[in-house]
Amino acid sequence: QVQLVESGGGLVQAGGSLRLSCAASGRTFSMYAMGWFRQAPGKEREFVAAISRGGGSTYYRNSVKGRFTISRENAKNTVYLQMNSLKPEDTAVYYCAARSTYSYSTYYYAEYDYTYWGQGTQVTVSS
Repeated sequence: QVQLVESGGGLVQAGGSLRLSCAASGRTFSMYAMGWFRQAPGKEREFVAAISRGGGSTYYRNSVKGRFTISRENAKNTVYLQMNSLKPEDTAVYYCAARSTYSYSTYYYAEYDYTYWGQGTQVTVSS
């Protein structure tokens, strides 16, 4: 069982930056591939970024490429999402997700691939 707690959300002006953190419980964080998803009001939840359990493979949705960076610190049981050049359309509740895997290099970008989810953190970007 893994519990995930997101933090770092808030209100920021367009063009600004935020760094989201997702802290995981347990001693086997390095066994989990991680992902970030988001859900805007009135819309379905969508994939944002993913990282393999080893951290060497990452994947992003097209609209955030070059602006967002996913990373992880296995020693701290934490995954991050650095968000730069934020746009109003990035406004959403951001969720982190985890799934165990034996592969060091595989990332996952479908919701159904993930087993554990956090409660989410609100990101609001004003124009």
